[in-house]
Amino acid sequence: MKKLIKIASAIVLLIAIIFFSFAPQYLDKSMNKVVLRETFPKNSFYNSISFIADLHCDALLWDRNFLNQHDYGHVDLPRMLQANLAFQVFTIVSKTPRGINIEKNDDHTDQVALLNFAQLKAPANWFSIKTRALNQCNDLHDFAQNSNGKFRVITNKKELQQYIDDRQKNHNLAAGMLGIEGAHCLETELNNLDEFSKAGVRYIGLTHFFDNEWAGSAHGMKKEGLTEKGKQLIKKMTDLHITIDLAHASQKTISDVLRLHNGPVLVSHTRVKGVCDNNRNLTDEQLIAIGKHNGLVGIGLWETAVCGTDAAATAKSIRYVADKIGVDKVGLGSDFDGAIGTHFDVTGLPLIVTALQKEGFTKSEIEQIMGGNIRDFFLRNLPD
Repeated sequence: MKKLIKIASAIVLLIAIIFFSFAPQYLDKSMNKVVLRETFPKNSFYNSISFIADLHCDALLWDRNFLNQHDYGHVDLPRMLQANLAFQVFTIVSKTPRGINIEKNDDHTDQVALLNFAQLKAPANWFSIKTRALNQCNDLHDFAQNSNGKFRVITNKKELQQYIDDRQKNHNLAAGMLGIEGAHCLETELNNLDEFSKAGVRYIGLTHFFDNEWAGSAHGMKKEGLTEKGKQLIKKMTDLHITIDLAHASQKTISDVLRLHNGPVLVSHTRVKGVCDNNRNLTDEQLIAIGKHNGLVGIGLWETAVCGTDAAATAKSIRYVADKIGVDKVGLGSDFDGAIGTHFDVTGLPLIVTALQKEGFTKSEIEQIMGGNIRDFFLRNLPD
């Protein structure tokens, strides 16, 4: 009997070692696939673009050292530098439901808790959405601290302007900023917003894939609008200079925010019904209202976003937004590393420039779309 127990224990230990050693990386590789793995040529115009930026990347969700180059996934620091990507917003994913879809989800399951368990995160991460979200924020600051000056986290206008000035002298620099997908990580407590503000979070999507205590999601069960607590939240976000992100918000939530909030908004990663009609995409009326709020629309790279898989599909949606509300109100919102398959990783951004040229955009307009608009938006709206 003792021998059988020892054998069984050894088998269990071996299974655990295999699981914890390989499962997190397997999930990352299988969920963040890339079709094209090659070196993409960068012409002189691409290299001359001084500020290339992207509004949405979920790389912090995965157990991956951002400072090292990987042959899977979409974004890390070496590939950012290779791609001349100056500025990336890193977004916090704190909870997703099992069987996730764009039509209807409840909040009863928590796949990120299971992922944190597989990644051998501290037990507090398994049970507290707030804790795991703040730890992702801390991870980005740690990467900056250990990057030998090659990467910095931007939290205010002064830091952003200093970074812009420094990068004009040295292109071997990159920067990031923090955003959040889903205010559920506040864990029903409005005052928790202060902690995330201190951690450097500068935009928050009110909802992600399910309705929460603040607002309705485009993919929730009821899809209602702002709650009374949600109205308090957007007021406090405004006071703290934290921008409202309308990505994943329900139709009613979008309408409520645009009616009650006079300040700027953004949609960090989205698409438009005029090009790709589904439950997740913006109507023309919403685009026009966002434009009137001096907002910013980030166009994604994945198939559900743009009804295509290549750079041409993304450029087509960018053209649509530019024609509707102006070329100064659209940028990139890739959703890199967001458990999506893409045609290319961050090093494939030159393909988007080529596609934008084919859409008839001028060089100055392409510079705006590829990052100038994002730079100018945050220079206007970050805290001093």
